[in-house]
Amino acid sequence: MNIKTVIKILLIEDEDFDVARVKSTVSVFSNRISVEDVVSNGKAALKLLQRNPDQYDVVILDYQISGGLRGEELIREIKLVDPFIQIIVITKMTINLTDFTFANNLLKAGAYWYCTKYPGNIEEFIYQPTDFVLSIFNAYEKKKLEKQRVKSDKRLMKNIEGILASKKIIGESKPMVHLKEQIEKYAKSDVNILISGNSGTGKELVAWNIHLKSKRKDENFVPINCGSIPHDLIESELFGHEKGSFTGANANKLGLFEVGNNGTVFLDEVSELSTTAQVKLLRVIQEGEIEKVGRVGTLSVNVRILAATNKNLAEEVNAGRFREDLYYRLNVVPVEIPPLSAREGDVMLLFNHFLEYFSEDLDMAKPSVDPKAEEILSNYKWPGNVRELRNVIQRLVLNCKDRITAKDVSDPMILHSNIGPKDMVSFGDNYSGPIMPYKDMEKIFRTNYFKYVRSISVNDSSAAERLGLAPSNFYRMCKELGIK
Repeated sequence: MNIKTVIKILLIEDEDFDVARVKSTVSVFSNRISVEDVVSNGKAALKLLQRNPDQYDVVILDYQISGGLRGEELIREIKLVDPFIQIIVITKMTINLTDFTFANNLLKAGAYWYCTKYPGNIEEFIYQPTDFVLSIFNAYEKKKLEKQRVKSDKRLMKNIEGILASKKIIGESKPMVHLKEQIEKYAKSDVNILISGNSGTGKELVAWNIHLKSKRKDENFVPINCGSIPHDLIESELFGHEKGSFTGANANKLGLFEVGNNGTVFLDEVSELSTTAQVKLLRVIQEGEIEKVGRVGTLSVNVRILAATNKNLAEEVNAGRFREDLYYRLNVVPVEIPPLSAREGDVMLLFNHFLEYFSEDLDMAKPSVDPKAEEILSNYKWPGNVRELRNVIQRLVLNCKDRITAKDVSDPMILHSNIGPKDMVSFGDNYSGPIMPYKDMEKIFRTNYFKYVRSISVNDSSAAERLGLAPSNFYRMCKELGIK
């Protein structure tokens, strides 16, 4: 405690003799303890506390104060007015310091400490004067710690809310509403979750949201891209190693599971784990233990595992590339992220979100968007999902100052239409209908493809140029296909 700090006391006592004894007891520390005010009943004390919030550090309270409001009831009322203020009770009801029932009732009500006034032969001081003074100092320290804890908790919650805001999942379509409901529900438990979805759908974003809404939100979130770590180093990265365990191991290294202890570990591209790493990961899940490279014995860890893949993990199991027992351990709860093409109405929500984000990032005014440009963006199938959309918007913000037009959007450098939607590129492979004559099938394909190219083009001339046709030929072929 800072030696210059003066502890401010509110004394609630109705007997002048006892007021004098309390003041006499603390007078030795008059430079550090000050009895600021004295009141003779509970109601007056409450009014004083309400008028002067945070004015007092410690209340010294006579248990049998006069008036209707006293004892445990008065303690509870004081705590409602100021939850941080510490209350020391003095009483002449008992000198039996082992009266646990009495003490327990006081503590339950919110008192910090209690002592007896006197055994009859002490007139100048409160009984146990040294303990009494020490309790005042300790009570003040407790008040400071409680206030600091609340401030730290608020700061921590603010940080978490800030991260959540930056990791907000944008989307109001039915699939996304369902996904958000799943996140809210599964975040409350500690079960392992397997997140699946196409590349660019936002699997790490979903994992972040699950972590930040869970009881582990105050602990570390450790994302690991299993596909980016060389196979000969992945065990060392995940589980750590001891100094000298292999050539180049010049120091002890914490594994990512140790870093994430008590928190959440996110294994992205989990299907890329080697067979040996899969066995060790299985042990982590089953036993809560890791085996560090070069270490004799195991280390205990407590982590929640969120795994993600853009592959069909069941097929990987059938092909012998992924352990079946590990698959079932990871896939306790499956969460599937829908592709952007299945999220009707979400494209422009995401577009406006990223447009505002990148405009602020570049310190420029947010450009307006032409309706025709919005139409092209909404009709595009987004094979790269949200990641592709994000990149497109970043390019648009860099290239368009005040206004985004259909021509801007249709620029091949902006919207890579040559990377067609998967259902168009693999049309023949996925077709499961009756066998048709080639000319009939060709007409279906041409019709779909012409419609698609036209939907992402500014006009017929632009569409014709993309298809490598003269505008007149494009118009004639559209008429033949029944598009015009």
